[in-house]
Amino acid sequence: MTADDFQRYLDAKRSVDDRSLDRRLWRQLRMNLATAADDEGPFRVLEVGAGIGTMIERAVEWDLFPGDRDVVYTAVDQEPDNTAAIPGRLADWAADRPVEASERDDGIDLVWPERTVAVRPVTADAEAFVADTDQSWDLLVGLAVLDVMGLETLPTLLSGLASGGYWYFPITIDGGTRFTPDHPADDAVERAYHGHMDTKPGGDSRAGHHALARLRDLHGATVAGVAGSDWVVYPDENGYPDDEAYFLRYILDTIEGALGEGDRGAKLDDDSLDDWLRTRREQVANGELVYVTHQLDLLGQWTGEE
Repeated sequence: MTADDFQRYLDAKRSVDDRSLDRRLWRQLRMNLATAADDEGPFRVLEVGAGIGTMIERAVEWDLFPGDRDVVYTAVDQEPDNTAAIPGRLADWAADRPVEASERDDGIDLVWPERTVAVRPVTADAEAFVADTDQSWDLLVGLAVLDVMGLETLPTLLSGLASGGYWYFPITIDGGTRFTPDHPADDAVERAYHGHMDTKPGGDSRAGHHALARLRDLHGATVAGVAGSDWVVYPDENGYPDDEAYFLRYILDTIEGALGEGDRGAKLDDDSLDDWLRTRREQVANGELVYVTHQLDLLGQWTGEE
């Protein structure tokens, strides 16, 4: 799969994430950040694993930022194709809204009469970036990253927060990958797919509750809220909404690639896997497949290391 394929997947995932994110926890974060509305200076956000910038769009559309404070949004991703795409995508997004977009050498400024959101994409490993800088942030965001970034990065990532800053890790996988209608190979595919996640460096198919335990024990971190944020993708009488059929095809391609790399277990031979993949792809094409993955949203505050 190419960089363009992955970016289309991230774009298609936007509507899935929007539907899945726990709105109660989002409102809780928004109310917590509102207490910073009268603070001086810009509100500073660090997003790790920022992809192509969909969380930036969502934060503006869902009114996350406090008061009328200017915002400096540092969007870190280790893939240069992703960070390079952010300014152009946000310029296109702004074209249909009452905001002026001004691209710069180091990113893009989104300018409203009452505030400016200065987006600064950075191509870097997130943990190394935080470790090597003297900057600090008021909010740390990491959507769907802890299962690949590794929980051992948490102390470093949170150390980049100013005292009293908030961290927010939504869409954190916590086991459970389900497809409907049932297929005889479902359980074997799920075990092999999650097993492949667990063998990759930093990988964890149950990152949600493992991260929760780690954050509760981490000095200087307090957990403020936890909620479910399951991906649920299903068709209606008109098929799949938006570009979610592509999202499903990408998920199936990802599973195929993962199960071609390692030990699948004795219960999943080539013929069984081929039949499972063929059946699932036909069901997507026919608007029949339902997909569910269990995930958690995690929210908390950083008071500083003891």
